[in-house]
Amino acid sequence: MTAEPAQVKPHPSPFESLWRALVRWDRGKIVLPIAVRNTIGFALALIIGSVAGDTNAAVLAGLGALNVSYSDGLDPYRVRAWRIGIASLLCGGAVTAGALSGNTNFTAVSFAAISAFGAGMMIALGARAGDLGVVTLVTIVVFAARPLPPLLALESGLVACAGGLVQMLLAIAFWPVKPYAPERKIVSELYLAIANIARGSQDTSTAPPASRQITDAQEALASLAGDHSVEAERHVFLLNQAERIRLSLINLTQIQRRIAREAEGREAAEALSDVLQAAADTATDIGECAMRETPIATLDKFKAAANRFRSVSAAGAPPAIAGLLEDGRHELDALGGQIRAAASVSSGAVKEFEAPSAAPSRDPWWLQFPGKLAELRANLSFRSTVFRHALRLAVCLAAGDALGRAISLQRTYWIPMTIAIVLKPDFTGTFSRGILRIAGTFAGLVLATVLFHYLHTGVATDIALMAVFMFLLRWIGAANYGVFVIAMSAMVVLLISSTGVSPRPVILARAQNTAIGGTLALIAYAIWPTWEKTQLGPTLADMIDRYRDYFDAVVRAYGGGNAAYPGPARVAARLARSNAEASVDRMTAEPGVTRQQIATVGAMMASSHSFVHAVMAMESGLYHTTPVPMRAATREFAIEVMDALGTVSKWLRGRDDPAAHIPDLRAAHTGILHSAASPAERYTLIDRETDRITTSVNTLAEQARRWPGLGAGTPLLRVETSADSG
Repeated sequence: MTAEPAQVKPHPSPFESLWRALVRWDRGKIVLPIAVRNTIGFALALIIGSVAGDTNAAVLAGLGALNVSYSDGLDPYRVRAWRIGIASLLCGGAVTAGALSGNTNFTAVSFAAISAFGAGMMIALGARAGDLGVVTLVTIVVFAARPLPPLLALESGLVACAGGLVQMLLAIAFWPVKPYAPERKIVSELYLAIANIARGSQDTSTAPPASRQITDAQEALASLAGDHSVEAERHVFLLNQAERIRLSLINLTQIQRRIAREAEGREAAEALSDVLQAAADTATDIGECAMRETPIATLDKFKAAANRFRSVSAAGAPPAIAGLLEDGRHELDALGGQIRAAASVSSGAVKEFEAPSAAPSRDPWWLQFPGKLAELRANLSFRSTVFRHALRLAVCLAAGDALGRAISLQRTYWIPMTIAIVLKPDFTGTFSRGILRIAGTFAGLVLATVLFHYLHTGVATDIALMAVFMFLLRWIGAANYGVFVIAMSAMVVLLISSTGVSPRPVILARAQNTAIGGTLALIAYAIWPTWEKTQLGPTLADMIDRYRDYFDAVVRAYGGGNAAYPGPARVAARLARSNAEASVDRMTAEPGVTRQQIATVGAMMASSHSFVHAVMAMESGLYHTTPVPMRAATREFAIEVMDALGTVSKWLRGRDDPAAHIPDLRAAHTGILHSAASPAERYTLIDRETDRITTSVNTLAEQARRWPGLGAGTPLLRVETSADSG
């Protein structure tokens, strides 16, 4: 089987990547229901405090509702309640602790530094934990500038916590009425994403489609692991069936693509294209039914398209086309069963069914806690990017807080607050936030000045304006940080002015202190940077290790007949790939990184994508082929692939092992082809996909062998794929 170069998409330069980060508009983060209920919660907190005649309490409750709103989401109700409840308690505790620590400059600065270090370390536990850490840190810094005696500090914390609990109650208000509405929406959106797989043309040099949606759904529905109601198990069943449908569709689109390249396969390719379109329509109907219980009317269309493809004769076709037609028919049989099962369960036609054993799960918090502590301890090292960021944040924030307390400016707590918000572990996040924070603050202050001058007529008007800005920052502010800062700056001025403070000094103080804090954060990062390119090798190695585990799980499933075995390994591989892709995105915006280096990393990712596409196709075969004994040559090939991937991982980690070598995978694959003449369909699938694996691993190994950790002069390595896979 010959090989041909694959086209690698051009990558933007670091400057272009940074510019994209500044102007990025993430439509996926615009969620109107969250914005509406967060605005209502914020306004309610202000109104209740104002009606009670205590303006300070109104502001405290409003700040609590504002801070906690960032923890809201579209997760299942029990997940929302837990997360927002924790955020409310942390917000109340931060208000109390900050107000108590502010009685002396030493305790305030010391406590802020300790809190900053803790907030930085929280990033090791995930993005949500990191965001919660920053919000808690900002609350501590703000209220440290307002020292209170213990009793008043406790009362203030309780009021802020109450504001957060208002948000929690709104977020779960429909739980008694529609207890599984979020789960239904998650499953619905997943099937709509799967429909797009069938409508699109798959490129094996890119990540498998719908990966993010599958991962999000797995994480969200993990809360159903202990719920054995029919409705809960229905959603778990649909999630697991969606994963299998995804595998089948990805494999069928590849088969259709291969058949279409041959003149003799034109009729079959057109028939299979109709099948994919019908599958897309049926998946869309399943998604709509899962959300709104609409009828599924496209099953007959899918059945007719499938029968047309099955009727295409393989007589006179080249052996390669005949084999692909046979593979397509078996894959289509599996897909038909999966779609019929999902349609029946989604429409409620099946009242009882066997929930799959591979259901997502989440350990109780008391079992998760030791693991989280172990993860934090593992990052307590200068080798950890998280630890270095936490230390840099603590030092910079303490310096900014001390500076603010030493100079004669008003409201200098905005200096450390800005540092806490701007300073991130990566270059792109820090500099894009720094620029947008400063520019957005000035724009927001100008807007607040105009509005206050022309529209300030009383408390009701102020609350209405603040509600408008709250809506904007929780709606479109989520799509772009610059818009968020503009809305936030205007709202903060109005919030402080509502306590009777003149807006002019507030506006001046916020402008000055934000500029100082943002500049200090950028200088701190420039003095002690954390370059993603130094971490990229180990991150890619982690991805290769998880891919190796996934491949091993699929091979073991073929050997032992357990089709459910690869599930957890696939999920872990998907998470590792997501981390690697995020690391590559951050690296591309760093100064000093050349287009050639970016292209090299892109080529390595393309090779890894080709490999995982092939392994997914192999896994798909587990669900529709007749079990046959694994050939000895296939076992030997799998062992050599595992050895090769292990060596690739070592090279990416910078381990120069003179004894390391890459086995001759092409010879091993030739052994597979010559090992048996059995017509078993599972054998033909293995023969085809091991060819793709051979090419992708050989290419990846050559790239990793010359991996210099993105040093100067890195050559652009060619990506090759087998002619069969295109």
